[in-house]
Amino acid sequence: MDPTTSEPTQGESLDDLSSQFKWPEYVVFVLMLLVSAGIGVFYGCFGGKQKTTSEFLMASRSMSTFPMAMSLIASFMSAITLLGTPAEMYQYGTQYWVIAISYFFVMASAAYLYLPVFFKLQVTSAYEYLELRFAKPVRLLGCFTFTLQMSIYMAIVVYAPALALSQVTGINVWIATTGIFVVCIFYTALGGMKAVMWTDTFQVVVMFGSMLVVIIKGAIDIGGDSAVWEAASQGNRIEFFNWNMDPRERHTLWNLIIGGYFTWIAIYGVNQSQVQRYLTVPTIKMAQTAIWANFVGLTALLSICCYAGLVVYAKYHGCDPLLTKRIEASDQLFPLFVMEILGDVPGLPGLFVAGIFSGALSTVSSGLNSLAAIALEDVCKSIWTDMTEETATKFSKWLAVAFGIISFGLVFVAAQLGGVLQAALSIFGMVGGPLLGVFTLGMFFPWANAKGAFTGTITALTFMFWLGFGANINIQNKTLVIPKKEFSVEDCPVQQNVTAPSLGEFGGVLEFYRLSYMWYSMIACIVVLVVGLTVSFLTGPQDPRKLSPELISPPINAMMKKLFSKKFLKKIKWELGKDLKSKDESLKPVSISNGNNIGVDNLAFNKETGF
Repeated sequence: MDPTTSEPTQGESLDDLSSQFKWPEYVVFVLMLLVSAGIGVFYGCFGGKQKTTSEFLMASRSMSTFPMAMSLIASFMSAITLLGTPAEMYQYGTQYWVIAISYFFVMASAAYLYLPVFFKLQVTSAYEYLELRFAKPVRLLGCFTFTLQMSIYMAIVVYAPALALSQVTGINVWIATTGIFVVCIFYTALGGMKAVMWTDTFQVVVMFGSMLVVIIKGAIDIGGDSAVWEAASQGNRIEFFNWNMDPRERHTLWNLIIGGYFTWIAIYGVNQSQVQRYLTVPTIKMAQTAIWANFVGLTALLSICCYAGLVVYAKYHGCDPLLTKRIEASDQLFPLFVMEILGDVPGLPGLFVAGIFSGALSTVSSGLNSLAAIALEDVCKSIWTDMTEETATKFSKWLAVAFGIISFGLVFVAAQLGGVLQAALSIFGMVGGPLLGVFTLGMFFPWANAKGAFTGTITALTFMFWLGFGANINIQNKTLVIPKKEFSVEDCPVQQNVTAPSLGEFGGVLEFYRLSYMWYSMIACIVVLVVGLTVSFLTGPQDPRKLSPELISPPINAMMKKLFSKKFLKKIKWELGKDLKSKDESLKPVSISNGNNIGVDNLAFNKETGF
């Protein structure tokens, strides 16, 4: 610490900074955990007591718009996002900020193309749809894929930020990870979906509050907003309109809007965690309103995180902590910045840590509840067919505990795998694309059959794992290096000799691996659709006349109405269902083509579309 000022020097060691994390910081951090646990106790003991699976997994479908919107934000705005987005701005510039444009199209599609299907079916597991539309094997494939994805992701989303924070703040990584999982398992298993959604609401407030405190204090110390933008401009960090159409370019206007759409619609359109939240409100209008409210909050939080990265750059643009080896990884940039500007204010670093771990808590609690739901509905009930409601509720609570323990165990595996963070995040995107593809195949292409859906999903998963693993292995081996913006050490107290990393020489298969990760979900979705439809037509396409209209997205139903007049439908004896008044005896109710007993008797016929 410089004796003439309260501000730390840029050369201060991490040990000096971590010593500033004292009891007030721990009090604030523990308080956040206690409030989260307290919400679980309330809903477990007083807020309905979670006696049925509808109450425990779906909040009795009686939640209001506000907590649902906050929970949608919290579910996938994880601690990795809060640390990684500022680091992205610092190293690569503002181009990533453009992904916010894709959010608008994502929310519109989620609200009006995908949500109506799930809402009419009132499913607990999103993968129930895959059996209704296709067959049991497709449902199980989707279920097991999501289970593997979320179990690994939950471990990483807690361990990675805990490791980054521990090396800067001095907080013990294992105490932090253990505390997060214990509290998360506790309130999720005790309070169910209501506890999860209200703790998400609390945690979103903490996330916003902590990030705002940091960037406002940081910007003021640096000289205000104008100084922040001036430093970013001089450092070539301001870039919003990269029109390059080369698919190997990491971030461009094209892959952030188009590729970003496919990446996020895989989350907001068909992901179990989000679909489950949509169905916790009583009306579809409330769900759609919550989606748009989530759009505002999501965009605001992204913008705060992006601006935070510019503030961090303005602080270190003349003495890069990575080049000078003050920190080991980019995820430590933001914690280092926080400790340097807030370290002398008791409690504020603790608020920041609480905000970061709020992101981890919200993601894990969402994951545990969604995994319990699909394990119960997709696996357990198919084996134990006469399970009582009381037994099912108890079982779902223990399933949440079991998945929490499994994910906590995977933390120890993650700790041994060095560069697993980037690989795990790529896997998360790679798995989302095939799952988006199979749901899209079912909802938008009435001719697709079960064989096509299963084959298309397996093909896409195999292809994307080859692409993703290959890229990450080459990145870890330094044979594939992603170029960053220039950094400087000219303002460091002691000048050091630093060398920029070699970009390597590319050619052959490496060119394939250089494909931007922003295209992964789109490519996977297209593979599912192309392979799925090809196999479907080769093996005998699904007869759309035998599909319930509730399994098809509303615009496709409307299109069918325009394509086929009622006269033509009568001519081919289209089985429209009993609700259509007709003298033709052949127009009779039908069941879903895979033999499931949910037919038009249970699913309201859409008279407007006629399909």
